[in-house]
Amino acid sequence: MLEFKCVINDELGIHARPAGQLAKEAKNYGDTVISVTKGDKTVKASQLMKLMGLGVKKGDEVTVSAEGGDEAAAIDAMKAFFKNNFAAEI
Repeated sequence: MLEFKCVINDELGIHARPAGQLAKEAKNYGDTVISVTKGDKTVKASQLMKLMGLGVKKGDEVTVSAEGGDEAAAIDAMKAFFKNNFAAEI
């Protein structure tokens, strides 16, 4: 399993449009499970409503993890996605 921590700097946190794009991106890595953790709650990144349910706001720290056959590529893609879409500090 690979993971990274980041601080979300987008003014709206993880909100609907980019969260939908994140869920879609996470589904591109078939047998690799990508998860997002805030505090004590962990959800699969591919599950949009659960992702939105984390309530990630500006300034929150999240941990993104990937586990499976394509985890290295998945974690690299997630780092780029979080930097580009949530102005995340990794």
